[in-house]
Amino acid sequence: MFETARYESERRLRGTAAISIGLAVLIAFFVWYFSVLDTESLEQMAQSLPPSMLEAFGIETIATIEGFLAAEVYNFLWVLGLGLYFAYTAGGLIAGDIERDRMELLLSFPISRSRLLLEKFSSLLVPIVAFNAVVALVVYASAAAIGESIAPMDLLLVHLLSIPYLLTCAAIGTVFSVLLDRADTAKRGAIGLVFALFLIDSVTAGAESLDWVGKLSPTQYYNPSEMLVDGTYALGDSGVLLVVAAALLIASHILFKRRDI
Repeated sequence: MFETARYESERRLRGTAAISIGLAVLIAFFVWYFSVLDTESLEQMAQSLPPSMLEAFGIETIATIEGFLAAEVYNFLWVLGLGLYFAYTAGGLIAGDIERDRMELLLSFPISRSRLLLEKFSSLLVPIVAFNAVVALVVYASAAAIGESIAPMDLLLVHLLSIPYLLTCAAIGTVFSVLLDRADTAKRGAIGLVFALFLIDSVTAGAESLDWVGKLSPTQYYNPSEMLVDGTYALGDSGVLLVVAAALLIASHILFKRRDI
């Protein structure tokens, strides 16, 4: 059982290891860079920006290691960068096999479409878990190396609660993957939608009349700044993301089951 999931997961190991190393080096550089910054001047410059801009980009403070990492790393590299990465990767889960004429062969084996889709999607947990584990360890160790400290529980929850968000981005890519025959088109459509949702949340931040529009974006339900800087967590928002990811996967299953290969 789970041969497809095992095969797809093993295929991702090399890429996952390479990206994990790259992320580790990049994060270590950001932490070191914080140690040589004039944080007081930087904080004054940041606070001179319009409040709407600060809220749009999730900047609460950059005078502390938590605020600096939230602003420079998690709000962009994690929320936007990895969100786009998993949407793009998931966009090729099904469309890639259809485009290469492998899907007919896969479906000739004793495996249902729903199981094939679920096992392919589950292979994305390998990089999701690996990236979170590696970066959490590097952040904590690098901060300690420069004489700074980050609350372990806050850091743990930042990464743990990012999993529902990344799964939602991957689920968006999966919908495109079962709708389209060309992998490149599905991938571009997925990253285009995730990026558009990110912009919607950023543009509508602070505008009460447009708050309902911002709630359409998954980024509305994952705020690393609040977790790292304020130590506050919205577990209900993570539940919303899990429900959305499940709903998108169910929609993908229905579309995949009905389409003609």
